[in-house]
Amino acid sequence: MVDSEDYKHVYEPAEDTFILLDALEQDADALRSSKPLICLEVGSGSGCVSAFASAILGASASLYLTTDINPYACKATKATGAHNGVSPIDPIWTSLIGPLRSRLRHAVDVLLFNPPYVPTDIDEANEAQQTVGIAGAWAGGLDGMGVTDILLEQVENLLSPIGRFYLVAVKQNDIQRICGRMLSRYRLEGEIVMQRRAGREHLYIIRFIRQHSKA
Repeated sequence: MVDSEDYKHVYEPAEDTFILLDALEQDADALRSSKPLICLEVGSGSGCVSAFASAILGASASLYLTTDINPYACKATKATGAHNGVSPIDPIWTSLIGPLRSRLRHAVDVLLFNPPYVPTDIDEANEAQQTVGIAGAWAGGLDGMGVTDILLEQVENLLSPIGRFYLVAVKQNDIQRICGRMLSRYRLEGEIVMQRRAGREHLYIIRFIRQHSKA
């Protein structure tokens, strides 16, 4: 179980986490009916998103994988899954998808990413990733897209024919540009499935599917 001491090193669930949970709950029936086999969360933090996905999907998804650059987050994810009594979650300590890229080619049915989206200067974002601490969970570079841009280039390679990719973003990330890029380069259709204001942030959940798939 994750406690207050752990949150000194791991990003604590906040509004961006909760909107992602709400989007998954909204899509619960469609997700279950697609009978996903592999669910991958990139940057799992506390592990509550994957634990929630496991609770929704149950035995229908036979493998729950997570990655995080922060070793404390990997421990927290494992503990959260165990404490909630859901299907085992297998955390991997790596940056983004690391060694999984070739192994999971066109195999991921549910891909989840709540990235470091806060606009910061480049040096701050680079330092956050290099020190693999809690700042890596929010420092996103000049337009908040420094880390997200790297993963977006790998999404098409990961998604299965029925795959769904859920991305958390904020207004400053330029939602229209993200969707346009994914469609023109990778034929992945993006749709805003949920949005809300949280303090100064306007949060979005964008769901991507292949053009021939049905949401």
